[in-house]
Amino acid sequence: MSENKYFIDARGRNCPEPVLLTRKALNSFSGEKIEVAVDSPTARENVIRMVKNKGYKISVEEKEGEYYLTITR
Repeated sequence: MSENKYFIDARGRNCPEPVLLTRKALNSFSGEKIEVAVDSPTARENVIRMVKNKGYKISVEEKEGEYYLTITR
């Protein structure tokens, strides 16, 4: 079974770009999950704040200094 997921690689991008890319995906992607990869604690916190303000669920996993944020509808 294939999971309906969208991946955003925002590593190396400065704020507010990770937030803007995530917001665009939330507005246009109709799937169940969006995964965002960032490598900055600031980008991680800004994306988390925006996602929670929009009422979505989010989980965070850290791997070797990178953060993988999984947003579910």
